[in-house]
Amino acid sequence: MLAEKLRAEQDDSVARVVVEDLLARIEALAELGLGYLAMDRATPTLSAGELQRLRLAATLRSTLFGVVYVLDEPSAGLHPDDTQALLRVLDRIRAAGNSLLVVEHEPEIIRHSDWLVDVGPGAGEHGGRVLYSGPLDGLRTSADSVTRAHLFDPPAPVGKRRTPAGKIELRGVSRHNLVETDVDFPLGVFTAVTGVSGSGKTTLVTGILAAAVRDHLGASRSHVGDDEEPAADTSRHVRSITGLDAINRLVEVDQRPIGRTPRSNLATYTGLFDGVRKLFAATDEARRRKYSAGRFSFNVDGGRCETCQGEGAVAVELLFLPSSYSPCPACHGARYNPETLEIRYRDKSIADVLALTVDDARGFFADVPAVARSLETLHDVGLSYLTLGQPATELSGGEAQRIKLATELQRTRRGHTLFVLDEPTTGLHPADVEVLMRLLHVLVDAGNTVVVIEHDMTVAAGADHVIDLGPGGGDEGGSVVAVGAPAEVARAGAGRTAPYLREVLETAG
Repeated sequence: MLAEKLRAEQDDSVARVVVEDLLARIEALAELGLGYLAMDRATPTLSAGELQRLRLAATLRSTLFGVVYVLDEPSAGLHPDDTQALLRVLDRIRAAGNSLLVVEHEPEIIRHSDWLVDVGPGAGEHGGRVLYSGPLDGLRTSADSVTRAHLFDPPAPVGKRRTPAGKIELRGVSRHNLVETDVDFPLGVFTAVTGVSGSGKTTLVTGILAAAVRDHLGASRSHVGDDEEPAADTSRHVRSITGLDAINRLVEVDQRPIGRTPRSNLATYTGLFDGVRKLFAATDEARRRKYSAGRFSFNVDGGRCETCQGEGAVAVELLFLPSSYSPCPACHGARYNPETLEIRYRDKSIADVLALTVDDARGFFADVPAVARSLETLHDVGLSYLTLGQPATELSGGEAQRIKLATELQRTRRGHTLFVLDEPTTGLHPADVEVLMRLLHVLVDAGNTVVVIEHDMTVAAGADHVIDLGPGGGDEGGSVVAVGAPAEVARAGAGRTAPYLREVLETAG
């Protein structure tokens, strides 16, 4: 009996240690705003910001000091309320004797820093200079800094106030944490859907609204990866939907890559490369050699370099290590064979053109309407610094999203289009957010509807209509806590968005 009692007490003490360790880990996750994540959530479905916060959660339990932590935009995908929790965690890591290097666009995190390094003044070849390095207040005297104005004298949100031309009514939405939720999406206006992470924004907008419009239009569902959730069967998750007849087309702009191999790039995705290849095929030398436009594609036999199959690089197999890539020894990264590179258009080969930035290409093709229109649109969305041949694998999620938006902007649109964007400001500097907002308002002014899932309060403040979900994430979310014009939602004060939205509106006057 005594032995059994001692064994039971020992088992209890072991279990207590394990449970305490589990609770500490869970508390660290909750502190970083990840309490809404399910334990069986597949890692590939997590955002970059969520993955970084998971790593930070592990760091919280470490007793190490004297460590340098490097974080790349940890606020990505975070509501301002979650950003405050992140800042508290970063402060704890610093107070433990560690150093933090943070690459960030979020003004609140920048203002919280002890030392600021501002790089610019522009992007790509127009940047690369350290404009300022020192305490935050010293940035006020940096004349070339674009960041300075957004920190100390933020401009008013870009926005208009429009009257809806109708609405899509969703009644009895029930999926995940949405339970018998009723929501109206006004038509012909700019709507921002806000709320903390896990409040149900993506489920409502992309999982229900976009899926319902797609089904109504008879459009095929986009490919769903093995680790991604399949699109919703709206007939099972919504009691009734009205107002879909007003929509003629659906455009979903997300941050998925525009391609998964170097063969896909800026020029091929936007379609402007078709016009460029035709220009080369129309040159006197190309016609004499009977080269068609296909000769200038690096994806097919004939004009491409066969050593690297048109990729410009070859894989180098390393024993016990992942393969690495090095420039092709035959074409040295040009992608084409010597015969193709002999054809010149205005003294440039096809490889030279792919190496041009969007800004340089605008001048080079200014008198070629088929190409110039695409280049102007890419410039308008703030991507002038990218090269035409920039591989898709080198683009960020924010850049991929703006490329998709630029591709849609250059198309001739007929009828009423619904544009759905999932956090389009991710990875954008506040100055780039202004540019994006102007473009979205252009779409609405053309008679379309724009619905944006967003955490950036300047975007919400510039919208015509705001739908705020919450009040929390996971089981604590799923409810519409406020709806209306930005000022009305700011006054409502029912959710976590209201105080931050109110602050932006008051700062703008």
